[in-house]
Amino acid sequence: MADAGYDVAVLGGGPGGYVAAIRLSQLGMKVALVEREQLGGICVNWGCIPTKALLRASEIHHILHNLDAFGFSAKDIKFDLKKVIARSRAVSKQLTGGVGHLMRKHKVTVLDGTGRLAGPGTLAVAKDGKAVGEVMAKHIVLATGARARTLPGLEPDGKLVWTYREAMVPETMPKSLLVVGSGAIGIEFASFYRDMGAEVTVVEVLDRVLPVEDHDISALARKAFEKQGMRILTSATVSGLKKGGGQVTATVAGGGKTQEIAVERVILAVGITGNVEDIGLEGAGVKVEKGHVVVNQWLETGVAGISAIGDLVGPPWLAHKANHEGVLVAERIAGIEGLHPLDVTKVPGCTYCRPQVASVGLTEQAARAGGREVRVGKFPFIGNGKAVALGEPEGLVKTVFDAKTGELLGAHMIGAEVTELIQGFGIARALEATEAELMQTVFPHPTLSEMMHESVLDAYGRALHI
Repeated sequence: MADAGYDVAVLGGGPGGYVAAIRLSQLGMKVALVEREQLGGICVNWGCIPTKALLRASEIHHILHNLDAFGFSAKDIKFDLKKVIARSRAVSKQLTGGVGHLMRKHKVTVLDGTGRLAGPGTLAVAKDGKAVGEVMAKHIVLATGARARTLPGLEPDGKLVWTYREAMVPETMPKSLLVVGSGAIGIEFASFYRDMGAEVTVVEVLDRVLPVEDHDISALARKAFEKQGMRILTSATVSGLKKGGGQVTATVAGGGKTQEIAVERVILAVGITGNVEDIGLEGAGVKVEKGHVVVNQWLETGVAGISAIGDLVGPPWLAHKANHEGVLVAERIAGIEGLHPLDVTKVPGCTYCRPQVASVGLTEQAARAGGREVRVGKFPFIGNGKAVALGEPEGLVKTVFDAKTGELLGAHMIGAEVTELIQGFGIARALEATEAELMQTVFPHPTLSEMMHESVLDAYGRALHI
């Protein structure tokens, strides 16, 4: 396998690594990619994609149980869990194959094994614990991703206490479950299982669900989840889990009291930590802090010839952020001029629960805390004709502007299809748009996107439909 002819070796074939490899190849470089499991990484195989297939199934389940509002009726509605899971896995498999096709199309050499830094410009590759060779390259891009974080006393066992992996492939549908953590991963699973009929309790250590979102969005999300029958416990912690009789009893402290909650399954969603172990970072002199590789604005590690991207380098832990960094580091290695470091406030975030949540930029709270004088606009879904026609009248679009310059600082949404709408504000942020450009933009009618326009108008006292 030893080959000194590679320009770049990429360690990890997830959404950061494989995209970096493609862009490097497009720029005329000879590229090797080392992947120990499956191309596409967690995103395609155990994250973004298969969970969306599951959530589509739970959305259909919800609609089927609410047909009367649309003038339909159906009897004996039921689902086959094995088929639901099988479809999710099939979607994942199809896209993994697609990544493989892209590697072949772009003539990227894919090596099956575990890679480890083994000297300047060298990756030692092993398979099943046995050395199989070395890859020599002028540059190395680390893209090993991250994994679920665990807490002492709450370790998953894969049977009664799950991580996201087990939660995606349940053998049976639990009648009750506890979700520890209310970030995007936790809330998406809570939404899926609740819509499929399970009794769901969510425990969050902070004072609100979806704590990275704007306060108004978090409050509306909680209201919607509780209306669906979820039990939400905030400012609460799980201090221990006792297993027995095919169930788990969780000790939950919060609100000045301690209670025990018995459920069939527990899902841990308490964050992620970078895959920094056993890849030779210490020996190479690559710095690690708080479970993530330290990089500068250009994703350089400080060690000549070694860059790092994606979840490995820290938040936001998003596939599209890793995609962007993959392209950025590839173009940086190629010496392309005029590049700009990634501004993470221009990276949209999406949570595919019901109702959906999406945002980009600063929350109102963060903008004010940063000393900004702001103008805030809001428009409710109930005021939009398309939302009402769809039977999706619950939701909100909120925009935050700098009161002095008119710069769009942030946009925050909750409601139907907002994960598709948010990119409009993402483009506005990228183009440094002000309220003037957004007000002059013509939005088609009838669409949900009209609420984006109305929210901008509202920030300046000009809303037309509220």
